[in-house]
Amino acid sequence: MTDAATTTATAPADRIEESMHDDLATTLDPERAHALDRAHVFHSWSAQAALDPMVITRAEGSRVWDGQGREYLDFSSQLVFTNLGHQHPRVVAAIQEQAARLCTVAPAFANGTRSEAARLVASHTPGDLDHVFFTNGGADANEHAIRMARLHTGRHKVLSTYRSYHGGTHLAVNVTGDPRRWPSDHASAGVVHFFGPFLYRSPFHATTEAEECQRALEHLEQVVAFEGPGTIAAVVLEGIPGTAGVMVPPRDYLAGVREICDRYGIVMIADEVMSGFGRSGRWFGVDHASGGAGVVPDLLTFAKGVNSGYVPLGGVAISDAIFATFAHDRYPGGLTYSGHPLACAAAVATIRTMEDDDVVGRAAALGDDVLGPGLRALAERHPWVGEVRGTGAFWAVELVRDRATKEPLAPAGGSSPEMAAVLGGCKERGLLPFTTDHRIHVVPPLTTTPDEARAGLRILDEALTAAHAAA
Repeated sequence: MTDAATTTATAPADRIEESMHDDLATTLDPERAHALDRAHVFHSWSAQAALDPMVITRAEGSRVWDGQGREYLDFSSQLVFTNLGHQHPRVVAAIQEQAARLCTVAPAFANGTRSEAARLVASHTPGDLDHVFFTNGGADANEHAIRMARLHTGRHKVLSTYRSYHGGTHLAVNVTGDPRRWPSDHASAGVVHFFGPFLYRSPFHATTEAEECQRALEHLEQVVAFEGPGTIAAVVLEGIPGTAGVMVPPRDYLAGVREICDRYGIVMIADEVMSGFGRSGRWFGVDHASGGAGVVPDLLTFAKGVNSGYVPLGGVAISDAIFATFAHDRYPGGLTYSGHPLACAAAVATIRTMEDDDVVGRAAALGDDVLGPGLRALAERHPWVGEVRGTGAFWAVELVRDRATKEPLAPAGGSSPEMAAVLGGCKERGLLPFTTDHRIHVVPPLTTTPDEARAGLRILDEALTAAHAAA
């Protein structure tokens, strides 16, 4: 080949590499990123004019860096999804390898990466949840699970708890129980809410976990009776409620819900979007039920930790009985990117890493040995801490003005000067917390080391001390 021919053949690759370098350079400028964000990006759950978002330029493991080069310990896992931490080399390599081989394919075609991802998910879901419908995230997973339940039963109503979050799409936000649903709730989605168990703020005047469990189940059965069992398609429950407060259910509660659903032919849907894939120190939140014997729902939804959020992915794990409903009758639903190869490659690498490195066991130990004892010790020192609760790498610190009255330190859906002071103190000291209302959720990556976890708890301790002294 002549020199001229060689130059002609290699020029396109050179130009592509140069363009890639230029594209990357424009995105690495933090000041430009912030300016363009404010000019063009519309943020979720926010008043746009009041925003001043932190620019994150890089991340690794349990740490992130902002545009000024400051380092933070990530106690939020972003939105509780980076279960394997940031930039895990095995997951990054899997995405790169998949992109080089097959970036995308329509969901109607079989693909080895999607098939393996489904097999791996099914290998860890409880019972006969062996069929997987992939979605783009948790909200549409819940939407499709409810559609499946309605078609399977021929009924329309859906029951869910007041303290819950199930997603931001129209149906999912109506199934949500917390105040985020109010602006979109016109009582037209066929959703009925009830009270789930929460001993610290018991709606049943219970004084023990056993009382709370019994009275919560009696309440649910009354709601079913008054709504009409023959009208109810599904009960939707988070395996462990997440943004509502990390409220681990009493050991027999989910088994009691399972029994009520079985008695009345109601589909039980477990929302494991946040609590699934090791977050709680078990593969799924429902695995904690009945003292660790677990409970098998009819449908189980997932997202977030299935691939540490590296590429958007969610799904519904489906029981044999519900699968049979659609074995010969068409399921009227689908998504353009269902089981996207890049997302599924990340899932395969994530789940295999979790298996190989015993990530679930490490999360359980992190909760038992570090986070649980550390947070309980912190509660003894700080009058604003009303309660700490959780399991694995899934904890909530409930902040109150008065331990006797349990008055929250901030209102539902809002903040307060005291909460702002605590959060500001955390960030000043190099900690990114996850907060909802008057709570700080301690939800670091499952791969966080014990020393990193202790460092984060020390910062939270210092921030609480400083904020209380200044109040």
